[in-house]
Amino acid sequence: MKKPEEKVSGYALLGDELALSPVDIFIENRIITAIEENPRAPQIWICPALYNAHTHLGDTIAMDCGTTGNLVELVTPPDGLKHRLLRAAPREEIVNGMRAAMGGMIADGTAGCADFREGGIDGVRMLEEAASGLPFRPFAFGREGGESIAGGLGISSTRDVPDAGQLVAAAKNAGKKIAFHAGERDSADVDDAIAYGPDLLVHMTHATKKQLRDCAEQGIPIAVCPRSNWILGVASSSRHPPLALMEDLGCTICLGTDNAMFVPPDLFSEMAFVSAVYRIPPPAILRAAVRGSAVTGPSFFIRKGNPANLFVTDTARSALRFSRDPLATLVKRADRTVIRTNVFTV
Repeated sequence: MKKPEEKVSGYALLGDELALSPVDIFIENRIITAIEENPRAPQIWICPALYNAHTHLGDTIAMDCGTTGNLVELVTPPDGLKHRLLRAAPREEIVNGMRAAMGGMIADGTAGCADFREGGIDGVRMLEEAASGLPFRPFAFGREGGESIAGGLGISSTRDVPDAGQLVAAAKNAGKKIAFHAGERDSADVDDAIAYGPDLLVHMTHATKKQLRDCAEQGIPIAVCPRSNWILGVASSSRHPPLALMEDLGCTICLGTDNAMFVPPDLFSEMAFVSAVYRIPPPAILRAAVRGSAVTGPSFFIRKGNPANLFVTDTARSALRFSRDPLATLVKRADRTVIRTNVFTV
């Protein structure tokens, strides 16, 4: 049955440029069919839905579990702390944890994520089960055989997976997307990851200028997770990850939050952290918080012909109504309390 046309009016951040404009947005059958200028649009802000470009949502069941230790001890497969906790956890608990995390992301204006999914085939099925009925688009980068039913293959690092070449070849033959963790603790595994021609590289915390230039020239998106890098002790300054250099070189930067056991999957908090520590322009930060959607499916940017995935803020509820720069304010100050409604068609 054809759905009636819906209209959303306000000051919208349009297209990849995130140009603020007073408009009426018309939506029919989940698609933005027209965007028309409206000088009398109400003083509310319309923002493209956010997309979390790197998560490990299964880790929700291990939230804040005394997480002291280094990167290897905590998250490196097969026997890092998170992997031991996941193996010991009841299946239902993992599913419920992932569903709760997705619910929190939806409340935060996030309509999808790219999840590195532990647990093989059943791990992917758990993610699907957790998302059932939610207005949310998860994409699984499967591991340990899970890539056979997932949309993609996720590899922790070329140094951790000796048969990465065989896995990548099989995944590409099956039309799967490929993602690698790379450059998280040093640059030694980056060149090998780039050589596989992945669809996404995660972290690149210690990537060299040449490696970043290679990513820019080859159009390989990079999902950065700055708060996680700081918590895990692989970053302690604005030089890691080198976001300013990535911007200067023209890299495609996406924003993620990484392991839910350390960091809440909240992109408002991630954007505020990036703004305070890395001092790159607010439009670049918000763009990175939306751009990952195009890596795994249709883009969330607001433009005619795209699926409608956006949220509406009610600035009258808070001091945000005094903002002189709505985009910068969304990046630096917003949280779920300013969201009046989500329009997620995912």
